[in-house]
Amino acid sequence: MSLAKSSLTDPDELQANSGPSRSALAWVAVAMTLLAALAWVLNPRQPRLAPAPLGPPLPVCARLPREFAPTDITHLAEPPFPALPRERKLRALFHMNTEPCPCGCKLSLAACRLNYPSCKTSKELAAKIVESPSLSH
Repeated sequence: MSLAKSSLTDPDELQANSGPSRSALAWVAVAMTLLAALAWVLNPRQPRLAPAPLGPPLPVCARLPREFAPTDITHLAEPPFPALPRERKLRALFHMNTEPCPCGCKLSLAACRLNYPSCKTSKELAAKIVESPSLSH
């Protein structure tokens, strides 16, 4: 009994038995290294994507293969809307948003005016819509 008691109270023996051995720590380090190498090998390579370069806007309307879809543009600088009463302005915008531009861009007149201010066709038709007497109802 005294032998067992002395081994429990001996500080040198307690220090030697406390904690993992060096070989166990080495095995853990090797296992972690192998696991990290396996994760690195199995990780698929990610493509390096770059955003598309933005070019200057086209000088004319783009003739794209799309179908006409009405728009909901609520403000245009041209034709001179500030001179119109609010109700006539809203009716003119409604007509310009629902009518396709005949220039070939397949946008509404309002969208063509907004996206391509140099389009003469949409400019002429927008001016006719603003000046038309049918907006006064």
